[in-house]
Amino acid sequence: MIPSDPHPLQCMEIWQGSRTAERVVSTPGLDAWVFSRPFEGAARGGDVHYVSLCGGGSITRLVVADVAGHGAVVADVARSLRRLMRRNINRRSQTRLARALNREFTALARSDRFATAVVATYLTGGRLTICNAGHPRPLWYRAAGGGWEVLAGGPEPAAGNLPLGVDDGTTYSQFAVELGRGDVVVFYTDALTEARDPADRQLGEAGLLGLAAGLATPTDPRAFGRGLLAAVDAFRGGRPADDDLTALVLYHNAGPARRPGLGETLGAYAKLLGLRSV
Repeated sequence: MIPSDPHPLQCMEIWQGSRTAERVVSTPGLDAWVFSRPFEGAARGGDVHYVSLCGGGSITRLVVADVAGHGAVVADVARSLRRLMRRNINRRSQTRLARALNREFTALARSDRFATAVVATYLTGGRLTICNAGHPRPLWYRAAGGGWEVLAGGPEPAAGNLPLGVDDGTTYSQFAVELGRGDVVVFYTDALTEARDPADRQLGEAGLLGLAAGLATPTDPRAFGRGLLAAVDAFRGGRPADDDLTALVLYHNAGPARRPGLGETLGAYAKLLGLRSV
């Protein structure tokens, strides 16, 4: 089911940042529900999230990062991340972006700041490539089998790469999966897995996976995302989250590549040439 009011990303468009948000965006093959709520109602939080579409309309890139700290420092990080997204928007491989992010955060770490992040690249047709830098592992619903699992890139749980900013020499590994029609992938920050119930028991990854499996079959990313957050709220006994909270739910509609119209093509070239901002 396609949401009733998704925002279709245009070629060379980069969407969102580190503010409060709830929106459905679409790119060829994907519908994505993005939800972000800074801690205690702040204007900006420590979570940063972006979705971009390349100039040809076939490469969707997604980033969810959790930056230590709040306020002006994180706003600066969000702007830096946007610049890096812009420079790499047309690259199929995300390795260069992950390394550039690490260099950026290594400089930030000199002031005792670091970040975890997950970077994902979707190529129209179904291939999703993921690089995880110390971030909570995504959840994956496989429509063909009707079940949920952790998206970890192998049969055994992986420790993952180091968080960004810990070691500027880290070479970040990545893995790819083929999404089927109706598959769902959930990216999130640790406010979900670190949620605690009234008895101070932590939800954890297994608990979050169980909550996802207990919901109705996901056919709309917004409805599912809201249901998952409501289930986590119920686990906490109605108490508010004690950290910034971000969730990005991808629904793979497996739609075909979209041929950009003349106006969109001219706009993309203008952005490539620096005549228009991205």
